[in-house]
Amino acid sequence: MNREKLRRHKRNMTELASVLLAIGKLQEELEWVKEEHIVSGKVKKSGKDFPYIEEHMTVKVPDPKRTEPIRARLGKKEQRKAELEKKESELEAEIHHILMVIPNIIDPSVPIGPDDSANVELERFGEPAVPDFEIPYHTEIMERFDGIDMDAAGRVAGNGFYYLMGDIARLHEAVLAYARDFMIDKGFTYCIPPFMIHGNVVEGVMSQTDMDAMMYKIEGEDLYLIGTSEHSMIGKFIDQILKEEQLPQTLTSYSPCFRKEKGAHGIEERGVYRIHQFEKQEMIVVCKPEESMDWYEKMWRFSVELFRSMDIPVRQLECCSGDLADLKVKSCDIEAWSPRQKKYFEVCSCSNMGDAQARRLKIRVKGDNGKNYLPHTLNNTVVAPPRMLIAFLENNLQEDGSVRVPQALRPYMGVKDVLRPVR
Repeated sequence: MNREKLRRHKRNMTELASVLLAIGKLQEELEWVKEEHIVSGKVKKSGKDFPYIEEHMTVKVPDPKRTEPIRARLGKKEQRKAELEKKESELEAEIHHILMVIPNIIDPSVPIGPDDSANVELERFGEPAVPDFEIPYHTEIMERFDGIDMDAAGRVAGNGFYYLMGDIARLHEAVLAYARDFMIDKGFTYCIPPFMIHGNVVEGVMSQTDMDAMMYKIEGEDLYLIGTSEHSMIGKFIDQILKEEQLPQTLTSYSPCFRKEKGAHGIEERGVYRIHQFEKQEMIVVCKPEESMDWYEKMWRFSVELFRSMDIPVRQLECCSGDLADLKVKSCDIEAWSPRQKKYFEVCSCSNMGDAQARRLKIRVKGDNGKNYLPHTLNNTVVAPPRMLIAFLENNLQEDGSVRVPQALRPYMGVKDVLRPVR
């Protein structure tokens, strides 16, 4: 954990302890008041403080001299009870807020660093090559196939949107279909989830900071557009107690994704690298805690295998402590080679969330001993076009402007082995 996260963690724990002490005292006082109060419409005796209450409250003509003081005391206690209940709710809300912003404990293997500049390259897969001919910007390649219209999308929806057409649109869908079948062959169950989710699910799967930067809220409703299908797929298990024999849950899901993209990165003006809307094939796992690191290794390697099958060189980049979102225990990016830029760029992100999401969403597993425990959750991108199309087009572009279709994709492209530009 980097120093800033550690300071924040200690501060939040101190705040939480003080709030827990306060609410403990409050609850003691509230219980004392309730003991001397009207419960379910009945008046209870309370020792010498309320002598003969039942007798005097039930006579037809009570003696005001004796009943009015009792009524006054009860009225004050009723008011006090309401005040205490209000304070209790406020403190419980404060506890919940603090719990939601306490960061997770990172794995000891995570490199320590301030931000993504300290991320560590672990391994390369495939030889990064730069051809002898010039590689145009990715939207220029697409335009040669009449495959993209960002001007029309700008008129319709503004910046950060696109129309894909013809062979480029078909390639987009072919990649998603291939990724779907690739994951099914790995033993994952294919799912199409809800594309909108309730606020409590959003809060359960991500931090408030990430939520504010990413999520679009539906006005007037408790619904948010998903930023990734991980959100609704992990949310599928909210408030559930799973049987241990149901683990691991291995699911691969398709969805459109919607993101505000607030912050330092923002929206790319020209291309489709960072946009408000895209489509993605995702993989998620819910498993026993002792199995989560093994699944982490399997999942990022699935991404490498998929991209290499499309002749795209990639590398694994370990995320340092300062580049981890609050709920992550360990994370790495799979980056694809860009021969045009002569550098790698992110195409997949694999994360082990530990028990953070399960704790927030109250996902539990009943163990062999009959006791419940929290499972671990993991997620990883399979493919997310159109961004990954940048890597695909650049690495499969030929000198005559055509694009080679790798063997793995040909069944999804009408057995075409090459795409030819129309201009």
